[in-house]
Amino acid sequence: MQVTRRRREVSGVRRQGRSLRTVAAGAAVVVAVGTGVAAAAPAPLGGNQVGTQYRDGLQVSDNQLVNPLGARLMTPFGKFMGSTVSPDGRFLAASSADKSVALQVFDLHSYRLIWTAGSASGVNQKLSDGSVGQEGPTFSPDGKFLWLPQQDAVTRFPVNAGGTLGAPTRFPIPTSGTHLADNDRHTAPNSALVGQLKYAPDGSALYAALNGQNTVVALDPATGAVKKTWHVGTAPRQLAFAGGKLYVSNEGGRPAQPGETAMDSYGTQVPANGATGASTTGTVSVINPADPAAPVGSIAVGLHPTAMYAKNNALFVANTNSDTVSVVDTAKNQVVQTIDTKPWPSSSVGYEPTGIALTADGHLLVSLGRANAVAVYRYDGAPQQPVGFIGLLPTDYYPSNVATVGGQIVVTNTRGIDARGPALTTSYPGTLPATGHSTHSTTASLTRFALPSDKDISGKYTDAVFAQNGWGKKDDQQAKGAKAAAVPVPARVGDPSTIKHVFLLINENRTYDQILGDMKQGNGDPTLTQFGAKVTPNQHALAKQFGLYDNTYDPATNSAEGHNWLTQGDNPEYTESSAGEYQRSYDTEEDVLGHQRSGFLWTGVKDAGKTARNYGEFEYMEGRPSGTWQQYYCASRSVEKGGDPSQLTSPALKGNYGSAIPSLNAIADPQSPPFDLSIPDIYRSQIWKQDFEKNGPANLNMVWLSSDHTGGPTTPSAGVADGDLAIGQIVDTISHSKYWKDSAIFVVDDDSQNGADHVDGHRAPVQVISPYAVHGKTVSTYYSQINMVRTIEQILGAQPLNEKLAAATPMYDAFTSKPDNTPYTAAPNQVPLTEGIATQPSCGPDTTGQTGAAAAALNRSEAQKTAVPANMQATAAAWQAWLAGQHTTGNGAVPDYSNPEQMNRYTWYQTHQWATPYPGDPKIYAPNDVPGAVLPGADPN
Repeated sequence: MQVTRRRREVSGVRRQGRSLRTVAAGAAVVVAVGTGVAAAAPAPLGGNQVGTQYRDGLQVSDNQLVNPLGARLMTPFGKFMGSTVSPDGRFLAASSADKSVALQVFDLHSYRLIWTAGSASGVNQKLSDGSVGQEGPTFSPDGKFLWLPQQDAVTRFPVNAGGTLGAPTRFPIPTSGTHLADNDRHTAPNSALVGQLKYAPDGSALYAALNGQNTVVALDPATGAVKKTWHVGTAPRQLAFAGGKLYVSNEGGRPAQPGETAMDSYGTQVPANGATGASTTGTVSVINPADPAAPVGSIAVGLHPTAMYAKNNALFVANTNSDTVSVVDTAKNQVVQTIDTKPWPSSSVGYEPTGIALTADGHLLVSLGRANAVAVYRYDGAPQQPVGFIGLLPTDYYPSNVATVGGQIVVTNTRGIDARGPALTTSYPGTLPATGHSTHSTTASLTRFALPSDKDISGKYTDAVFAQNGWGKKDDQQAKGAKAAAVPVPARVGDPSTIKHVFLLINENRTYDQILGDMKQGNGDPTLTQFGAKVTPNQHALAKQFGLYDNTYDPATNSAEGHNWLTQGDNPEYTESSAGEYQRSYDTEEDVLGHQRSGFLWTGVKDAGKTARNYGEFEYMEGRPSGTWQQYYCASRSVEKGGDPSQLTSPALKGNYGSAIPSLNAIADPQSPPFDLSIPDIYRSQIWKQDFEKNGPANLNMVWLSSDHTGGPTTPSAGVADGDLAIGQIVDTISHSKYWKDSAIFVVDDDSQNGADHVDGHRAPVQVISPYAVHGKTVSTYYSQINMVRTIEQILGAQPLNEKLAAATPMYDAFTSKPDNTPYTAAPNQVPLTEGIATQPSCGPDTTGQTGAAAAALNRSEAQKTAVPANMQATAAAWQAWLAGQHTTGNGAVPDYSNPEQMNRYTWYQTHQWATPYPGDPKIYAPNDVPGAVLPGADPN
């Protein structure tokens, strides 16, 4: 039975809202959203639920309300990567990702979606290559052609009179050079990873930024042939012509010099901060196309230059990670002023300028991706004259591009109204298929409006943006004067806390309903619970003892984003815009361009004079020995029963793990594995326990538990049960130690992408475990991972890393000042951890809860599960060959590498003895025949 969402009493005030209706599949919907004005003073989020429209706006999953200015046009086909407007202003073309729809075309006159292209079913036009680059499409000067940048190609479409597209022509671009990829450091070719395309002013040539090869090429628009190549800076993104010169924004800045501190990004050494691992330069290259022999010039700008806009002799450059815009005088090729895009005085990091436009009357518009706003400035036409800030205009979720079209402003919002598109179904062997909200139902949007008066921009619209972001007074959370008495979560940064040791346990990919929807104490839907109390007895018992959180959200779509939110309190633009192909990097642990300039949670803790220790989280390097899952399992079970602890670090099992980020490597436990589904989580818990008992805890302790990701050698239920048992073991150890009295344990999933939820796909299971936790209560206050990270910072006295964290309210409702020191005793797993394993471990199968004849029967049933019928052996072999390339185990392990449509079917076939089709399919498919799979290549899930 579907559980009806109930209204909640919050602080004595009943907050009422209406649910935003789901966008119909295959449809784009226009909604008039009015003035976009909210209350001037920020209101607490209270019991808000994601996806519900309140008076102040629609609640989205990253702590913001969105109530944009103008009219909203929604599309259910994933995230927008970039967009462009046709020369006549009639059409807007946008590249998109995450729903197998690579290209969408909108008619701006009728304000509707008129064309889709990609590999998904139901699109107007099928494409064999579903990849898209970081930037949007490009129209020819006459509007007769549209070009789409892709991974190793550009595709040209004829544009029909009505805006629909003709048959495409794909022009391949060869790879060039190689780099060492993944944990196993294998040699891989450098893909082109095409960035922006730009026509010469006379239309004679088409130029392409090849982001993966650090070059710009001139292409023949008729044949796609490369006519000329220029070497530029690292990771070129956008192109702009001014005064006959071609300007290139290089997101990675200049190449590193010999002996300079540097980190890698796609095989290029990038100047970097030796502690935080963030890049330290940004450049704009200058090409003279008229003189092929002329050297390429370089102009130093801010960090991660992305968007550019040229007008007369001024070039505006968005420095996304510096939160500034550089103004270049193209007559001098010099930066003549730098515009601050940090509207809130409390924080100087994290606004992420992403798009630039200029109106005919001299208004400079800069989209601020992470602020859900367009910043408006007065520009008088001279690059050296100071630009004056006017105010802010509210947009939808993550505006990436802004354009002027006649008297209208059009904003392309990457995430639009968050994940409110058509429901998706997830299915696991041994569970019923669950259909509900998913993080992969991103509903992007366009918003358009006429520019208001300067008075209204500086007044009510700026107030609206401040309210929707929760930006309060500058010093309301900063320590000053005499310190207060110690409490669990201090009101001000730097005041003392009764908690000295924080543990952050990070799981993978589950929704609230999927794990805890069967708990009657919370707002759950048990019909969507696939890994309930039998599979996760510890998470259920912990929720009963220490508090149930039924209104907490993970902002991420996938793991590439989720680990960023947890370690940086943000998902930097580099990862947001890489979602079209995820080839330069997926998780950005070792990619310098994915790191914000203010550092990470552990660097903030260190700056506050505290200590940190890491057990695998955000690590992505080689170090995996030769041991099998079975060996790790047997060693762990033996040690649990009192066996020799040294067997955990036998030569076959002892790892040597670390991080390319210097500050993380310095605190890494070299024996704690990062993501690797061939290592059970109970092994991770035992390795952590050895270090804990020998050395004691640091102030901040991070542990990555990855088995509940599923896709490993056991069944999904066994993988989730393994992670659950590891959580119980860790909490048991801490709560029975001398450190329990001043400890807090946070258990969180990096994202919630692989489950369904009746409230929102971003709603996730969260545990707050401490003597100071509010025992036995259901906490329905709106919280997110951002609030959790802010809580950890607040406890340990660390300054917020960015504006998102500075605006977040700590999880005060999760704690009480009166401790209850009752320890926790781990519950044994109820699902055999060896369920589905192809080869039983030498120590025997897990006969959990079984003895004698029952155990023998279980052993026989496990052997039968692995048998493949004769008529399916060829198909099973094809799947085994496919699995070998999915990076689920070993030194090359990558979270979420596999296409979910394929991985879901593989796990289903495997545990249904290759005899039963996947729910909804007419037959058992070979890997390449799976409907909906984006092939070739990994799906960014």
